[in-house]
Amino acid sequence: MCLKRNILILFLSFGGLINSFAQQVAMRESTKGIEFLLDGVPILTYQTVKEPVPTGIKEAFSKSGFIHPIKSPSGVVLSRIQPSDHYHHYGIWGPWTRATVSGREVDFWNLGDEKGRVDFSHILSKKQAGGAAELTVRQNHYDLKAPEKEQIALAEDLRIKVKPAANGRYMVDYTTTIQTSNPDGILLDDYRYGGGIGFRATEVWGDANSTILTSEGKDRALADGTNARWIMVTGQSEHASGKSGILFLSHNTNQAHPEPLRVWPVGQYNGKGNVFIEFCPIRHQSWEILPNQRYSLTYRLIVFDGELSVQEAESYWKSFVK
Repeated sequence: MCLKRNILILFLSFGGLINSFAQQVAMRESTKGIEFLLDGVPILTYQTVKEPVPTGIKEAFSKSGFIHPIKSPSGVVLSRIQPSDHYHHYGIWGPWTRATVSGREVDFWNLGDEKGRVDFSHILSKKQAGGAAELTVRQNHYDLKAPEKEQIALAEDLRIKVKPAANGRYMVDYTTTIQTSNPDGILLDDYRYGGGIGFRATEVWGDANSTILTSEGKDRALADGTNARWIMVTGQSEHASGKSGILFLSHNTNQAHPEPLRVWPVGQYNGKGNVFIEFCPIRHQSWEILPNQRYSLTYRLIVFDGELSVQEAESYWKSFVK
């Protein structure tokens, strides 16, 4: 009897595995960039064209080189761009904030200051195999106040790989590799924002209908400034379960791992549309980028509908770093 039960469990598990890998991720070009599709349904877009700004807003806030929308497996939009409180917020993205370049401060994040910016440059490669799809692009971090003319301070190769996961979920591998040709190198100054990977969530989510949890058991009220291996954001959605979310995993080879977090506090903007989280490796200590050397940060996103347990989050992280 026990043998039959074990065989049945093995069969069901194997069947679930086959079902997850039976799904296919593909890519196609759109008017805004490169779309990833899960079994023919769009789930995320990497934007290669500059997003126009609303009427009356400074043109400097227009940018390319970000992920939006990112959708749950059932199609619920989870990201947001150009919110009126922060026009420089763009879905999922990761520019550095305070940097010292040849003795000058350059800010690649706060576009309105017009000291620096990050934009898509060109596609390096596209691959589709084994049910997964992978895009690698070059993004340039511009120093707009360089003495003679604007110049590229950091060249970034961003790799985005999307593949199916079990239980109807999907995963996104997000690897950013930066380098500089500046003979003096660049110092990425310690600050509460910058680099890594940031996420501005849908305007639907706020204090009352979303939750944040870290690998160290910190909730939204306590997570800011703490270190974590993973952080999970879950909120109200139109899915039948009433919930959708994203689990963000930081690889153990990343700078300052377990990585410091920036998490907006409870009560920000009257508790509405106020969900922002970021892995921020320079939160507590500056990072020196030496000339002509490559530095990488690797993250994985598990995108889901319904619930994702702490035990599952731990299992995903262990699998990621194994």
